[in-house]
Amino acid sequence: MKSTVFGVARVGLCAGVLAAVALLASCGGGAQSQTFAASRVIAFGDESSVITADQKKYSVNALLTGSTTAVDCTGNPLWIQTVAARYGLVFQECPGTVPAPVSHIYAANGAMVADLSAQIDQQLLNGGFKAGDLVTVLVGANDVLAQFAQYPGVGEAQISANLDAAGRALAAQVNRLAALGAKVLISTIPDMGLTPFAGDRSVGSTNGNPALLSRLSEAFNIAMLAHLTNDGHQIGLVQLDQYLQASDAATRLGAGTYANTTLAACTVALPQCTTATLVTAATTSNYLWADDRHLGASGQASLGSLAVTVASNNPF
Repeated sequence: MKSTVFGVARVGLCAGVLAAVALLASCGGGAQSQTFAASRVIAFGDESSVITADQKKYSVNALLTGSTTAVDCTGNPLWIQTVAARYGLVFQECPGTVPAPVSHIYAANGAMVADLSAQIDQQLLNGGFKAGDLVTVLVGANDVLAQFAQYPGVGEAQISANLDAAGRALAAQVNRLAALGAKVLISTIPDMGLTPFAGDRSVGSTNGNPALLSRLSEAFNIAMLAHLTNDGHQIGLVQLDQYLQASDAATRLGAGTYANTTLAACTVALPQCTTATLVTAATTSNYLWADDRHLGASGQASLGSLAVTVASNNPF
């Protein structure tokens, strides 16, 4: 019988959800009998996984040595590039010196959960999935922002319900990918209440946006978690939201990896931002956010590290 691993998760990131996450990572007898080695990485989702036709990213782009304008797409890697590199792979969109790379990006700028099915369909038209395929999925932040834009004309209860439905729909597509034979790394979306987009989060602020955006992000993530169906051998979960919450809390206490988790590093719109277009205090490593909603270079690197750990330890 089909097992709904996350079926216990309905309210908050509670102990039931955490236990289910542990089950996803450990069931099937604990340690892997054979280490999974991807022969191809296929990336689905939104702009957080996009390398454009001119090899730019919706993050902080690296520059070629000696240039103030020419982008080096192999530098400041996206999380999906870090995952691919774990297996000695690169993407067609940023091949470097590798001839005829087989990994590919279907993720698109502005994509929402409703767009994921078409991305998957495109891969099916291009040959489908085979043994050795590792699929990455990160999508849903734009759904949260679209629902938030309707508030207060549409009440919180309704937009939360809409995001619950979107989270369920995302889980259905991830389950579909697993049924098609792919190994899947699915990331929770960021807690959008912690982004610069949310606005003032200082002590005593009356700005209600951060709290609302956090609740909406949680509603989406919980619905997705609750409806993933797997025995642990097809799907690996990357908990980006929890990592960002912990990082933000540490920074606000004057500790942790980042000097700043509340402001944007870039002075120009993405994907045009480079290491030469940052605010004075920012570097590629000390600011978490590139702009008001997208991870900077260090944030992408941390997400990539989380994903590699999951891919390496999950009993694929």
